[in-house]
Amino acid sequence: MRDKAKIIKVKKNPQGKISDVMLENGNVYSIDEAISMAKHGIIEGVNVGRAKNGREFLRSNPNAFTNDNLDSIETF
Repeated sequence: MRDKAKIIKVKKNPQGKISDVMLENGNVYSIDEAISMAKHGIIEGVNVGRAKNGREFLRSNPNAFTNDNLDSIETF
């Protein structure tokens, strides 16, 4: 059984949208790859949402903290 990975940094495009994520092991994945990994339970602390237009997006699991939201964590 594989251990789940955690997102520690994000990269944003010029529009401010997350384009890539870095896991704690240093591996970098596109947001589409990260969404697929989250669906398969490979990444911890996140889930996949769906916008009204049907686009899927990655979001932090709800909790009482804002500093671990994907938009709030360190960028690379």
